[in-house]
Amino acid sequence: MGLRRVGTLLGEAALVVFLVSMVLGQVLGQPVLLGFVTSGSMEPTIETGEGFVAIPAEIAGPVEEGDVVVFRAEEIQGGGLTTHRVVEETERGYVTRGDANPFTDQDGGEPPVSEAQVVAVAWQPGGAVVTIPGVGAAVTASQDAFGSVQRQLAGLFGTRSLLGTQGVAYLLLSLSVAGYLLDLYLDGERGRTRETERDTGVSLHLVVVVFSAAIVLSATAAMTVPAGPQTFDIVSAETDSPGPRVIEQGTNDSVPYTTANGGFVPVVRYVEPVSDGVDVEPREVVVGPRSSVNGTLTLSAPPETGYYQHHVVEHRYLLVLPQSTIRSLYLIHPWLPVVVIDALLGGSFYAVGVAVGNSGRVRTRTRDGPSRFDRLRTWLR
Repeated sequence: MGLRRVGTLLGEAALVVFLVSMVLGQVLGQPVLLGFVTSGSMEPTIETGEGFVAIPAEIAGPVEEGDVVVFRAEEIQGGGLTTHRVVEETERGYVTRGDANPFTDQDGGEPPVSEAQVVAVAWQPGGAVVTIPGVGAAVTASQDAFGSVQRQLAGLFGTRSLLGTQGVAYLLLSLSVAGYLLDLYLDGERGRTRETERDTGVSLHLVVVVFSAAIVLSATAAMTVPAGPQTFDIVSAETDSPGPRVIEQGTNDSVPYTTANGGFVPVVRYVEPVSDGVDVEPREVVVGPRSSVNGTLTLSAPPETGYYQHHVVEHRYLLVLPQSTIRSLYLIHPWLPVVVIDALLGGSFYAVGVAVGNSGRVRTRTRDGPSRFDRLRTWLR
């Protein structure tokens, strides 16, 4: 294999990683491998529109002072994902500030950032953030394209299920299956009229890998989009006064905690408190397709009066493995069941695709003999 071929393969691999990162980030609503900033608050470290390597918080480990983090803000620009630097760590959370800002976010009214709010940490080898120009424009363009397609399809089919991040998962799954079946059909038609001994065309393995990646993205979205950290605001008051979550100091209050599953595959849900004064029962529950299960959320008010936040993290997994197996994987690391389930689904699709194709290339012209489409029909019989 020549150097030019190696360079081409590396370029293609980098492009695939970039595109998958953008799509997965769109599906999950948070940066995956690549993030970007939309304002100048982090200049000159990160210019407006520049991207950076975003390491998921679950992998990055404990946040330290000086780290540039992506967190779910509550007050900054109306709330949403914000990329700023941690300048101090306190008992109530992290103090953050944009490198170009003269004051901290907390001076401007943002509550201290809790561990549960941090979704990613910027890669800083040697203490400097690695930046990538142009990522912001590319991601914004992909988001606009997905949004436009979703709105048109939702209007065509008269359903809102194709909107939002869950709709992206449905689109990816539908396109992967439809594209693969169409390729089989067209290749079968070509095989009836053309013949050649040349092994040209696109690698069948590459085609199946692309479709398997779409399956993995869809499964990941189904498990992670409805889950994640949740924040519950309370007011610890001298008396149990009327108002949303106003609790008498030193006491607790219980409210319903509903877990809904809008998909067609049952899921197992786990809830883990990540701050004091909050608990959910049951912490593990199976939710059937298109159904919901009620639990109990207990919120405790500290002895001191004031405004407080309690946090829990919810994890969901498609019940395609025995529940006991998922539980064992979850106890090792919450992301391990996602990896194993993705590998099972993506690997199974890849194995079936290669077995049905029974060829190393997807040819523009095929040799004599039964086509893959004919073999698929024979196999289905």
